[in-house]
Amino acid sequence: MEMFIDGTWQASDGGATFEVSNPATGAVVDHVPDATATDADRAIAAAARAFDTWRHRPVTERVAILKACAGAMRDRADEIGALLHAELGRPLAGCIGEISRSADLMDIYAEEGLRLQATMGLGGATGEKTIVTRDPVGVVVAITPFNYPVTLLLFKLGAALAAGCTMVAKPSEDTPLSTLRLAAIFAEAGLPPGCFNVVTGQGRALGEALVEHPVPRKIAFTGSTAVGKAIAAAAAGTMKRLTLELGGQSPAIVCADADLDKATSAIARHGFANSGQFCYRVNRVYVDRAIHDAFVAQLTDKVATLTLAPAGGDGDLGPLVNSKIYANSAAQVADARDKGARIVLGGDRQTGPGFDGGHYLPPTIIADATPDMLILREETFGPVLGICAVDSPAEALRLANDSRYGLAGFVFTRDLARGLALCEGMEAGSVWLNDIQRSSHFVPFGGMKESGLGREKGRYGVEAYLEYKTLYLSYEVPE
Repeated sequence: MEMFIDGTWQASDGGATFEVSNPATGAVVDHVPDATATDADRAIAAAARAFDTWRHRPVTERVAILKACAGAMRDRADEIGALLHAELGRPLAGCIGEISRSADLMDIYAEEGLRLQATMGLGGATGEKTIVTRDPVGVVVAITPFNYPVTLLLFKLGAALAAGCTMVAKPSEDTPLSTLRLAAIFAEAGLPPGCFNVVTGQGRALGEALVEHPVPRKIAFTGSTAVGKAIAAAAAGTMKRLTLELGGQSPAIVCADADLDKATSAIARHGFANSGQFCYRVNRVYVDRAIHDAFVAQLTDKVATLTLAPAGGDGDLGPLVNSKIYANSAAQVADARDKGARIVLGGDRQTGPGFDGGHYLPPTIIADATPDMLILREETFGPVLGICAVDSPAEALRLANDSRYGLAGFVFTRDLARGLALCEGMEAGSVWLNDIQRSSHFVPFGGMKESGLGREKGRYGVEAYLEYKTLYLSYEVPE
């Protein structure tokens, strides 16, 4: 598969390619171009040309095109989902579900585009008016990760297009195929050439060429905190706008009066979805000592029912996407073992027929975790959960906030006053009380502290791709 630039399939400037492999088997799925700085410049030039016309299209026309793109996603969800399944390894049903849910977000962004307004204050002097309007930022570079490649792209692309911006996207080298296919499908649905371009590449060179290029006015990135900091530093040279959704190490607090059945069900479901490969999953749990043993027992029973899907087979969880992601989880398990924690479930690589070709780690629960362990300090991005006993909600909140991350948090208690106090005290961009639903498409999503800058989704996401502009008008008043 080639890159998609200016509405056409294009090879890289030097002709180099790299393999995209199935993480369940190691088999090569396809080859994609290994782009150069010249390719980045070509894609940005296409986006800049398209911006000159796209920004001036009436919002109603832009919205109609976005709606058509969302419909095309739904019509071809099986096709895109199968490609995502092959490059990511997640069970097929989950991949198809990602496409459908991403189409819903595109619709919401389109509707928010229709609500954009300018304002005019009424306090000016006779013959003077002041209008505050919004202009699209310009060409946007989106750099997206492997774990939810379509959803996290749509966080950015849908908002940018609704605002009148155009985009160059660089997907993860692990999962570029679904993004490339999506670009072609959007072009078939009526998105003009150059509005959505996709370049593919390995390593830092392509990302640096995109971020440091003088033409783009905004960088939207989802990924690690370390890379996000590097992007922010590089973007400062040209004062680019930023939306950074970075790492998470999300805590859950389970109070002594919590509904254990509901808490363990929610944490089992949320902590291990997508094999733990998402940023706002439950990573660590602080449990009141009085119910610690009962909580661990119930959680272990529920998580033990989750199954791994072997290559070509069915199950709840797929493999980890590559050796680096697997190694991080394995290192955190080994660190906990060495420091005296109990591995009450999982902990060792899954091997055997259907598993030997991929990086499979069974759902893993670490009990008796302590604050000095990596599982309670650093992002895991794998199916490993640390549990720490505490003596009070106050201690739990202190430990929960003792982190450089602040993406999400979770609280379980029957006492509403205590629950609200803990939610308000938690240093996180989103907090759930007594259950864990999907993050809503209508409300802002993003992190505090080193978990990022800015917000995505809903009207908040669209506004992130607009600049305020103030117009001062003077005119003669007829006598």
